[in-house]
Amino acid sequence: MAGQPLNQPAEIPAELDRWNWGAFFLNWIWGIGNSTFIALLMFVPLVNIVMLFVLGAKGSRWAWQNVSWRDAEHFRRVQRNWAIAGFIVFVVGLVGIAAVVGIVPRLLKSSDAYRLTMETVRADDRVKTALGDDVDAGYWVLGSVQTGWNGSGDAQLSIPIHGSHGWGWVMSHAVRSAGKWNLRLLVVMAGGAPIVLVDEDHFASPDAVTKI
Repeated sequence: MAGQPLNQPAEIPAELDRWNWGAFFLNWIWGIGNSTFIALLMFVPLVNIVMLFVLGAKGSRWAWQNVSWRDAEHFRRVQRNWAIAGFIVFVVGLVGIAAVVGIVPRLLKSSDAYRLTMETVRADDRVKTALGDDVDAGYWVLGSVQTGWNGSGDAQLSIPIHGSHGWGWVMSHAVRSAGKWNLRLLVVMAGGAPIVLVDEDHFASPDAVTKI
């Protein structure tokens, strides 16, 4: 092709035509760096999922055809550097995701809505009967806590709990008004019928065990 050195054949040598990890991990960035602009299809929803694997499978061939290389060793070295960079970005991304996933439960557990929920759960005799006196929460708390500058707020939490008699799940909804949290709904699932601790909005099912 035009612009290629005389010692670079149009067809990629068989030993270089292999899976390209740099193209797979860095996709469109690799594509710009290797004059393979078909990689910009990564910006098309759904198509981008397929393009990841197309780039991995055909990236080496396209890079060989679209860029001038001094020799096979030059091509191999450059693509190896792309692969190393891509792997580093991939690992850093995984670490970042893990950090976010790990931080969210801690942030939820630090909220007043969470503390109010767990204090109410631990004080309930029916929960103690079902799970034991040593009720504690698991790590993977899910949900959201939102607070406003004017003292308002809303929290919805899903909390795994366990005790000496078994395990269960807490679902709570709390509302913050004038800086104070109040529970609107608090239900504990612990083997049998749901144990309703709070149901201010009358959402509980007819079969639930309600507080007398």
